[in-house]
Amino acid sequence: MYLATIGRREHTSKGKLSAVGANVFALGAVSLVTDVSSEMVTAVLPVYLVLGLHLSPAAYGLVDGLYTGATALLRIVGGYVADRVRRRKVVAGAGYALSAVMKLGLLAAGSSAGAIGAVITLDRTGKGLRTAPRDALITLSTPEPLLGRAFGVHRAMDSMGAFAGPLVALAVLAAVGATNPEAFDAVFVVSFCVAAIGVLLLVLFVRDHRTPKAAAHPVSPRAAADLLRGSGVRRLLVAACVLGLATVGDGFVYLLLQHKEDIATGWFPLLAVGTNLSYLLLAAPLGALADRVGRLPVVLGGYGALALVYLLLAGPVSGWPLFVLSLALYGAFYAATDGVLMALAGPLLPESLRTTGISLVQTAQALAYFASSVLFGLAWQFWGPGLAIGVAAGAAVLAIAVTFVVLSPRKVAA
Repeated sequence: MYLATIGRREHTSKGKLSAVGANVFALGAVSLVTDVSSEMVTAVLPVYLVLGLHLSPAAYGLVDGLYTGATALLRIVGGYVADRVRRRKVVAGAGYALSAVMKLGLLAAGSSAGAIGAVITLDRTGKGLRTAPRDALITLSTPEPLLGRAFGVHRAMDSMGAFAGPLVALAVLAAVGATNPEAFDAVFVVSFCVAAIGVLLLVLFVRDHRTPKAAAHPVSPRAAADLLRGSGVRRLLVAACVLGLATVGDGFVYLLLQHKEDIATGWFPLLAVGTNLSYLLLAAPLGALADRVGRLPVVLGGYGALALVYLLLAGPVSGWPLFVLSLALYGAFYAATDGVLMALAGPLLPESLRTTGISLVQTAQALAYFASSVLFGLAWQFWGPGLAIGVAAGAAVLAIAVTFVVLSPRKVAA
């Protein structure tokens, strides 16, 4: 989905990591710490809901969709407000703080599925508020030819936290006892403490980028709506929706592995560790590769890796080869795709509406993911896991073909 660099392009910089800027590294540090917190919860939440609270696959699909997509429209509000007041750091900080507090909200929710859904919605509200301003700060702090590298560095640091988070959760469960009724509560408390450190890092070390008020692109609802008149933005939104519909989500992938291999509950968080290790190793190299050879081939290759993961889960492979191949390919999928939309959107959007435009792309993808999660949960419940993941594999292949057509160089040039 790297529309701006679909064709091959020359590098205009030596591409040293230092060129991406100190602000990118500061934002990466905030994401690293925050992801330790969020991945602690993410790593245990599927098994907590499905095996602990006995939610059905369809009910889990709804909760999983809420976790990513239910507050998607708020991303537009957060992006617009950040552009309007030209204080992207403040809006991002409010989002980080809200998500941190909601880790304690999981304690208050107890075993009520409705209360858990409400807390998760508020937690994702925080993510909806912070993501677009954060990514806009990255695009405004980095030269355009190095955007793929900058997002690769940021996502690599982010994935360090994602790698460590499940390990911290596993350590907490081991210390308290995985069968102890209070084990999950201990994970939630530690997660809150770590998230609070991330908010502090943002306040102390991230510099805001206050763009001047522009007469050519004033920040108004009409100007935000006018972004959709651009052919490149519209094509990007279509691609984001199509690819979002082909993504069933981490929780389902890990639950399918657990279902197929019957791994113990205490080891469940290690599945996310395997994915994030692959992501950590590949994020920066694939980001730099996208800047050199074109972003569309890299992102389509990432979704090809996702299709292979689905085929492995539906096929006869089992044991350690299944775990190694599935988690390595799943991490490669994230490394090749996470952040690529943002690297693309930056050059297509005026600075004064940068955050609003990015939030539009994120909203399209999040809404599509919400639909995908709910539909996959229903498919699992009524068709069984094998047929459901087989259909998902076909959908991923179809999404790759549609995205190639929508973002083909000839159409973009036209």
